Amino acid sequence: MAMMAATRSTCVRRQVGAVIVSGNRILATGYNGSPAGTRHCDEIGCLRQRLGIPSGERHEMCRASHAEMNAIAQAAASGTAIAGCTLYCTHEPCSICSKLLINAGCKRIVFMRPYPDALSADLRAEAGIISDIFSETDEVRRILRGAGA
Repeated sequence: MAMMAATRSTCVRRQVGAVIVSGNRILATGYNGSPAGTRHCDEIGCLRQRLGIPSGERHEMCRASHAEMNAIAQAAASGTAIAGCTLYCTHEPCSICSKLLINAGCKRIVFMRPYPDALSADLRAEAGIISDIFSETDEVRRILRGAGA
């Protein structure tokens, strides 16, 4: 499901998808892209590329919201509580998303690809969030390549 959500991404650098789950129920999904009603990076170009900002740095210098942020916002907009949830994500959350997930009461995060933000893992560990890496199989890599992730 997270990989499918990633196919909706409008980011030109990285397609990320996230799914928030509690028990066997999907609570919310998200993908990285510009806020509702604003132009997307695939339309006007990437601010981070223009400024030469490397991955994992200066998160605030981006038009897009991360997939995890959008999933949390979707849950909030529909009045869905996510405390105690598990987040499945194509990529490891950054430190900002990790702080949001900690404060939202997320208990476990499962991701496929690491993200260059050491503070993120430190915050999650300190907060007691279980972080698991889902190993990519050849089939998963084929699907992701087809999705542009």
